[in-house]
Amino acid sequence: MAVDFKDYYAVLGVPRTASEDDIKKAFRKLARQFHPDVARDKKTAEEKFKEINEAYEVLRDPEKRKRYDELGATWTEGAAHRPPPGRQYRSASPGGAEDYEFHFGGTGFSDFFEQFFGGGGRGNGFGNGAGPYTRTRGSSRGANIEGDIVVTLEEAMRGSTRTLSLRRVNPRTGQAETHTFKVRIPAGVQDGQTIRVAGRGGEGSGGGLPGDLYLHVRLAAHPDFQVRGADLFYELPIAPWDAVLGAVVRVPYLDGPVTVRVAPGTNNGQKLRVKVKGLPTGKGGTRGDLYVVINVQLPHRVTDQERKLWEELKRVSRFDPRERVPEA
Repeated sequence: MAVDFKDYYAVLGVPRTASEDDIKKAFRKLARQFHPDVARDKKTAEEKFKEINEAYEVLRDPEKRKRYDELGATWTEGAAHRPPPGRQYRSASPGGAEDYEFHFGGTGFSDFFEQFFGGGGRGNGFGNGAGPYTRTRGSSRGANIEGDIVVTLEEAMRGSTRTLSLRRVNPRTGQAETHTFKVRIPAGVQDGQTIRVAGRGGEGSGGGLPGDLYLHVRLAAHPDFQVRGADLFYELPIAPWDAVLGAVVRVPYLDGPVTVRVAPGTNNGQKLRVKVKGLPTGKGGTRGDLYVVINVQLPHRVTDQERKLWEELKRVSRFDPRERVPEA
């Protein structure tokens, strides 16, 4: 199946020489702009948000980025390209039926990503990996199909129901049929988890049962939060005086802002734990925690008056960061 090349650097608006930090900054800026929760045109924003996530999914990973750069170097500008052997959306029936190509809709990933970086719509008609292959006299079970699905943190928090489509094409005849169905995304689903959709794989032959569809979850990158298991991590920028004197700060959260107290003398990098404000674990209603990571920011420019105050503080302060703390 021929697909069009995706210019992920153009999607994020960065040059091909961009550093990891540049790529991260570009993603966060665009993701905040097009996040469906804040955009007015939610449908357009949702599609753009998925496109941004797909680009970031590839370019933030050094191995994927290297493969992508090598791929782009051999791509004819403006032309379609065929993926290398073994990366096509193909399912071969062990009963001798014809091959088919499968194309997903509604997963959040493009055909380009699926074929080169994702589950690739892999058909598994011989029972290796995705599930068992069973065969009785004169019949055989259909192939299992694999793919990837983007799940936002909001969906992982609350759960959702998604509408997916699976287009089945006979590459020899060009005949195609599309099936649309609902997929339940359970609250607490984690990155890398597999969702099984029974009976949505390849058709069986000789009266055999259809195969299953296996969707591998990819949690969408979020502009504000990082995910580790069921825990969320948020980097909170604060001023030096807030770190010294303490402060009460409102922190954004998926279900609305939460208030945290920064104690006097809080150090850069210190983590403040907000219990049970993480993602659901999917186990008995328990939830992970939210960790607010302190990031003390210094002013880039100061006025003459501010400089005098800093100099006065330097003169009167007895604080010495290089002084050794006496052992107890």
